[in-house]
Parts: sequence; structure tokens; C-alpha cells
Amino acid sequence: MSLFLATFFLLYGGMHFYFFQKTRYVFPFGIKIGIFFATCLLIMVLAPFIVRLSERAGHECIARFMAYAGYTWMAFLFLFFSLSILIDGCRLVLYLAGLISQRDFSSLTTPYRLFFLVSIVCSLSAVVYGYFEARDIRTVTIVIRTEKIPKEAGGLKIAQISDVHIGLIVGEERLKKILNVVKKENPDILVSTGDLVDGQLDHLDGLAELFREINPRYGKFAVTGNHEFYAGIRNAVDFTEKAGFRMLRGEGLTILGLMNIVGVDDIAGKTAGIYKDISEKVLLSGFPSEKFTLLLKHRPVVEKDVVGLFDLQLSGHTHKGQIFPFRYLTKLFFPTYAGYFSFGSNSRMYASRGSGTWGPPIRFLTPPEVTVIELVPSTMDEGQPPR
Repeated sequence: MSLFLATFFLLYGGMHFYFFQKTRYVFPFGIKIGIFFATCLLIMVLAPFIVRLSERAGHECIARFMAYAGYTWMAFLFLFFSLSILIDGCRLVLYLAGLISQRDFSSLTTPYRLFFLVSIVCSLSAVVYGYFEARDIRTVTIVIRTEKIPKEAGGLKIAQISDVHIGLIVGEERLKKILNVVKKENPDILVSTGDLVDGQLDHLDGLAELFREINPRYGKFAVTGNHEFYAGIRNAVDFTEKAGFRMLRGEGLTILGLMNIVGVDDIAGKTAGIYKDISEKVLLSGFPSEKFTLLLKHRPVVEKDVVGLFDLQLSGHTHKGQIFPFRYLTKLFFPTYAGYFSFGSNSRMYASRGSGTWGPPIRFLTPPEVTVIELVPSTMDEGQPPR
């Protein structure tokens, strides 16, 4: 975790330095303005730390303000940096083309102020659009036909929420939007695949009750994500159980002879020393293979030695990048970072885009979702991609 944070803040600080240099080049300013500007940027770099420290000290108003300001700025800066680098790359190509062809493309490569303003305006527009997109909860439906669900059961509907990140930014209003989508689907089972909570939990009183309004006939189940450990695993588990979920931490059960549901802890718990460490292969092998086996696992990683031991793995974690084009960096670490995948031996995985937001209260070209999985009895066993 410390290495990740060090890398993150090194890159994030570098983006701020890039923005400072770009601004100074396009709009030259003196030492006093430069010091003031640099100080403001430094505060934005440190905003995530300020948010956490303010939360822990009980200064919720300061923490909330800094969360909105700092994380919204983070989204803007990432979009500006991405677009500006793209423009600089195009300018470099034109410059090299001019050298090779001995033609003058300076009129296309030198209007620096115009390029800067275009990057600013486009990034601001994307932030505004992304703020509203983050509140546009979509429903993604997957139909899986399988012989492992008894025909007399008439099919099963599972609703998946993931990466809600209830906290300073995702509060009662956003949570109600998510849960209204779930209520509309009226699922037989509700699952949460991690990161239900984020940050301090002292200000979440009453939110657990919203979940208790949803009572699927076969129950609600949840697993830990990395943020449950960051927020404090004991309080996170307590909140999740108050919300009516059964936590599956390296364990599972068979529901009324219909199907197996198995859940594992997120590996972030290893550094915390409270990880429920059990082999997925050993765990899954302990359940009847003739029953449909649902594996809940926060990160969209499928272990090779468990393929064939589960029928469907539900995951989240990546948010599909949350803000385009961050998804391409996410895909480097998690090749199966979002969507529906088949691994043979009747094992499948679906990785959710997530139902809430982490950090910036913004999603750009990656809308939040509630996933609905319909298990349909059939003589054929085939998956249908999301529609």
C-alpha cells in the first residue's frame, strides 16, 4: 500500500508540475503569483490526506468540502493532462513531418494559448457532463442458461451492486438512486462485491436502514473489497451486517438446495493481518458441483486452478477506469477489467463498472450500473453477453 501511495502521489505531483509549467508558459506571471499558484496546487496534491485527517479529527464539513474540491480537481487535471498530452503529441508529429517534407507547419503547431484554452474548456465540459453521468444508474442484464438450476425453480434473478463507496461523496441521495434500481428489479438475491463503504463510518448513521428496505427471498450477501480494510474492517463489517447482508469471508453456503454462494476476502486484508486466507480451490471443492456455484470476489482475477469449480464469478474493483481514458491504464493491470468473460469448463465472470464513484464524484463515458443476472433453467448451457 505504501509503494502504491508513493507511486500515485509521484505521478499526481508530476501532473501538477506539468500544469504549472504549461500555465506559466502560456500566461507568464511573476514570483508572487507563482508562489500563490504553486501553493494552491500543493494543497490540491495533498487534498486526499487532508480529507482523511479531517475525517478522523471529526471535522466533517472540512472533509466534505475538501473531498468535493480536491477530487473534482483531480478529475479535471487528469482530463486536462490526457488531452494536452494528445495535442502535444500531434504537434510533435506535425513538427517532424515538416522537417522531413521541408514544409512549414508552424501555423498549426505554435498557437500555444489556443491549445491550452481548448484543453481547459474541453476538460471543464467533461467534468460537468461526468458529474451528471455519475448519477445516471444503468441496468445491465445478463442471461445465463444452465442445467444446474432446477426447472421447478422457474429461474433466479440476482442483482449485483459493487464499489458503491458510501462516504463523504456518495451519501443518502446517491444511495437511494442505486437502491431504487434494485427495488425495481425485485431480485431473488442481492450481492455486494466489495467497496460498499469508503472512509470513516461515523457519519453513515441511517444509511444501513435503506438497505433493510430490500429483502430478497433468498437473502443478501457481501464480500470485502480493499476499501473495507482501508476504512477499518470491523466497522465496515458491522455496517454491512446492519444493512442486512451476510458477509462471506472465505466461506459459503448452499441456498435451499438451489445453488452455492461462495465469497472470499480481498487481498488488501493481507497487509492488515486480518485476511481470511483460504485457497479458492479448497473452498470451492467443498461444495456440490451439480449445483450452480456463484463466486463473489472483489477483484476481477480468475485463478487458473479454480476454472471449472465455479459457474459464475461476480467482481468489481476497476470501475472500468471511471474516467475515460483511464480505463486503458486499468486494463494493463486487469486484462478482464470490465464486462462478461467465458473461461471454458462452464466458468464465467462478470466485472461490474461499479455503482458509485471513488474519489472524483464524476464518471466520464463509464456510467454506473446495477447488474442483473438471470439464471434460466435450460438443457443448453450458454452465456449471453450483456445487453
